[in-house]
Amino acid sequence: MSSDTEISKFLSYALRHAPGKVGIELDSGGWTELNTLLARLHANGLNCDEARIRRVVDESPKKRFAISEDGSKIRANQGHSINVELGLEPLAPPSVLYHGTALTSLPAIRVDGLKRMKRHHVHLSSDKATALAVGQRHGKPGILSIDAQGMYARGYEFFCSENGVWLTALVPVEFIVFP
Repeated sequence: MSSDTEISKFLSYALRHAPGKVGIELDSGGWTELNTLLARLHANGLNCDEARIRRVVDESPKKRFAISEDGSKIRANQGHSINVELGLEPLAPPSVLYHGTALTSLPAIRVDGLKRMKRHHVHLSSDKATALAVGQRHGKPGILSIDAQGMYARGYEFFCSENGVWLTALVPVEFIVFP
């Protein structure tokens, strides 16, 4: 039996980065048929049924995925490196947001700010604990505080994904407070 971690990693790869490589297609909003995805899981050697996918989606602490209201489709909530339109409306952010990164990345960030790199957006969190968890995935972590209200006042757009991750196109250096 495949582990929940293996299934979650497959979902991330398929729904955020390379749907064609696993044999699925996403619509413009990033959705694919749940039954089609289930068949592709099996074809790629992962033993899983629909109830298990739903459990992985529902119990994931990061809430990376969503199942449509009618239960027939699935998509990633954010983090895409492929072109999708999530249909998120711009929102006023909290006054401060946070970004976790590796301390080794700080010199480049001090010069260029935060860039989306290969993703659609820069990912920000509303709490330091989440930012710390993200930063630890990349090495010794550093937590950046972002003057989100200042950015918003200067016309930068913010979006909040279904799982509470704040998204923006970039964060200029002047809005970053470094550790």
